[in-house]
Amino acid sequence: MPFDHEAVVGFAKSFGLFYLLGLSAICLAWTYWPSNKKGFDEAAKMPLLEEEDRPWR
Repeated sequence: MPFDHEAVVGFAKSFGLFYLLGLSAICLAWTYWPSNKKGFDEAAKMPLLEEEDRPWR
């Protein structure tokens, strides 16, 4: 099979599609995994902590 421009572009488009679909599935699974809930809840409450309410300098 010769590697002309169209073959390389077709492979890149196909591989890119499957790569992004797989990466999206992994990110969604990691986000909705039950054991990660505690860390996400703590991160959501961080901006609301009263003890760190002081000027930057």
